[in-house]
Amino acid sequence: MKITRIGAALLAGTSFAFGIALAPGGTALFQALEIRSAAAQGTDQQQAYRLLALFADVLRQVRSDYVDPVSDRTLVENALNGMLTGLDPHSAYMTEKQWHEMRTETSGQFGGVGLELTDNAGLIQVVSPIDGTPASRAGMKPGDLITSVNGKSVEGLSLDDAITAMRGPPNTVLHLIVKRQGVEDPIVLTLTRQMIHIETVKSRLIGGIGVIRISEFTEQTDSGVHAALKSLRAEAGGRLDGLILDLRNDPGGLLDQAIAVSNDFLDHGGIVSTRGRHPSDNESWSAKAGAAAVAPHLPVVVLTNNGTASAAEIVAAALQDDNRALVLGTRSFGKGSVQTLIPLNGNGALRLTTARYYTPSGRSIQGLGITPNVEVEETRTPQSHFGPEHESDLRHILTNDGGSQAEAPPPPADLPAEARNIQKLPPVGWPALDPEKPATDYQLQQGLVLVRAMAAQVRAASR
Repeated sequence: MKITRIGAALLAGTSFAFGIALAPGGTALFQALEIRSAAAQGTDQQQAYRLLALFADVLRQVRSDYVDPVSDRTLVENALNGMLTGLDPHSAYMTEKQWHEMRTETSGQFGGVGLELTDNAGLIQVVSPIDGTPASRAGMKPGDLITSVNGKSVEGLSLDDAITAMRGPPNTVLHLIVKRQGVEDPIVLTLTRQMIHIETVKSRLIGGIGVIRISEFTEQTDSGVHAALKSLRAEAGGRLDGLILDLRNDPGGLLDQAIAVSNDFLDHGGIVSTRGRHPSDNESWSAKAGAAAVAPHLPVVVLTNNGTASAAEIVAAALQDDNRALVLGTRSFGKGSVQTLIPLNGNGALRLTTARYYTPSGRSIQGLGITPNVEVEETRTPQSHFGPEHESDLRHILTNDGGSQAEAPPPPADLPAEARNIQKLPPVGWPALDPEKPATDYQLQQGLVLVRAMAAQVRAASR
């Protein structure tokens, strides 16, 4: 999944690895790497110096004999990115341009065609098109593989570089070639870029139940939830019966926004904690009493699927563990790690995995995902995927370390009887899903059944 935007903090700059600065022409780098192990103190340092000398030898050889001249900056940036992507699927080195684009993206607007993307075994896969964008209007679908950008193959192109290639000023043209599951011939698309304003929160009222859809967690998400609740209450004449929080296909985003949205529904209890290598990485966040001004008491059902990841999983798990909501759908993606964004003094930034996060009950969902209280599939027939469907399908994933349990916590003792009667699969003949027609969305419809039953329990208890 494209889950590259969750960060615990934006930290102050740091220096180049081992304190070595890259001077023009690479001279300082070569001089620093010439230090021999005799100057080292201890076995670990000796090994480090030997490996640095090896790196210098390879760099010098490539610089001298590669078929075309290559700048030292290109070689070092490639080496940095290889070093980080070999650690886990979510660590990476970003050039200054990529770092700028990430900051632009999390602000909620940028020039492009409106695609959420992920890296799939060296190919660029669409997670989802953003509603109302050129990609959406062109009919691009989740699971599409982008094989060519502006006439050039994406093979060997990093995800960040692919995103850079697709971004550009509004009113410029982008040519894509797409491979789609079940379609034999390549699909050729010509799109015109526009300024993308990400509306991460959308809402609708269905028979007294408010449905809030969060597509990702950017800087505007929490304020969007507040605005959606205000609008829903006004539309319902001040009498909302319950809420559905739709986090399906939400790839995550900013940690602080996940915490804020969780606190919108909680007035006590934990939200999330992190544990890392250093004590400074160990933090915990709890709901602040009186801060749940949005919806502290309404019955809530959270919808999840295999595309619910990262920050979205934090929200779902917090509400589930604190018995604030029931989760309905399928197992979530299972990204239980936190990436810290570390600027490098004008040389880009690191996106470095620095901690695992844990739910209020102590669960680590890393590689496991969140198990719903009520399991409901989208269709009767399993859908074909180019992959990956879950974190556990990726290479070099972190181990699940220190989690107290893998399964969902036991459901509340007063779980509505209707929850036990909800069928996992749609009935034979259920219509194909059309996002514009809620009646075709089986998971949403079962969520409505469940939240109405919860609302009936609340009314009965108050009599």
